[in-house]
Amino acid sequence: MRGLGVLRSHGGRAQAIQDGEVHIDVAVLAAPTADQFGNANALAGDAACGVLGYAQADATYADRTIVVTNNLVPFPCTPIQLQGHYVDCVVRQDSIGDPRKIMSGTTQITRSPDRLYIAELTAKFIRDSGIMRDGFSFQAGAGGVSLAFAVFLAEMMKQTEVKAGWLHGGTTRYLVEMLEQGLAPALVDGQAFDMDAIRSIAVNRGHISTSPLVSYNYHAKGNYVNLLDVAVLGATEVDPSFNANVVTHSDGRLRHGIGGWQNCMHARCTILSVPAVRDRMPVIVDEVTTLCAPGELVDVIVTELGLAVNPLRQDLLDAVKGKGLPVRPIEDIKAEVERICGKPARPRHSDKVVAVVKWVDGTVLDSVYQVTGTVSS
Repeated sequence: MRGLGVLRSHGGRAQAIQDGEVHIDVAVLAAPTADQFGNANALAGDAACGVLGYAQADATYADRTIVVTNNLVPFPCTPIQLQGHYVDCVVRQDSIGDPRKIMSGTTQITRSPDRLYIAELTAKFIRDSGIMRDGFSFQAGAGGVSLAFAVFLAEMMKQTEVKAGWLHGGTTRYLVEMLEQGLAPALVDGQAFDMDAIRSIAVNRGHISTSPLVSYNYHAKGNYVNLLDVAVLGATEVDPSFNANVVTHSDGRLRHGIGGWQNCMHARCTILSVPAVRDRMPVIVDEVTTLCAPGELVDVIVTELGLAVNPLRQDLLDAVKGKGLPVRPIEDIKAEVERICGKPARPRHSDKVVAVVKWVDGTVLDSVYQVTGTVSS
């Protein structure tokens, strides 16, 4: 396995640590606030980042756990996000990081007219299919289209006086606004993506921290994403069988991690909101370069040229029939894209495997091969 990349989802990593597939000798965990016992949280101090859930698996299963903080407080540090009984040593430093640098371009709402239309169309589908109803739950990714979708959905919820039961994050200010406006009583948060999210989780009792061990772990007794009504995500490629790719682009090069994307495939409805063309390259291809999620778990693909519903979801097709949505067979959308920009050359690969993609249960789903060039389609 030396030199081979292993790509896991957030929940897949927690599962691998819990099951002993990944062994951690020493975990060094930065904590914005901690006491001498090792209890810690991310809610106070100069480096407050909101949530420490992604450190939970490391702290729980590592042979030795070291907490590093720049804000050492008297026992007990409250509230407790990381339990001190897992901690062997607490180290104080002058600085552990700048939370203002959490924000990035991926956490900014899109300004593209095409992608705003995709976001609005996604929200309309959720409304018109009946998923948007009192008590429903959803998770949206942190990309520009997903952020815009949350804004459109919030406005539709206000217009129809629908209240969600709970929201699931990674959290940005758009989900925080929904919580603070009373559109949902609870926001379950695994990762704070901006300063508004950090502020909110420190002061709002309805803003609740979680961990991949709880939210995403396929080998736990249960996990939160199995309770989600709908998840709105992105993708780098999809194909006519609704298979999806999130780690490589159509040039075959490895460019992304998986994050929580795979884990959200277990929502009752999974929607991929993607541009039909990205950088002059079709996103709907004959076959995805790397399989990251099998097509039977992808329910809807939304593009600026219309939306395609997986034929396996006849219930969704029936629900939106006659609602005026531009529902089209995915093959028709693919053919239109190819009329616009043609079929680009596909990557040529050697037999050398540079990484493997793990599924949420730890099995190998696909391999990423070394790129050697391109070949005509």
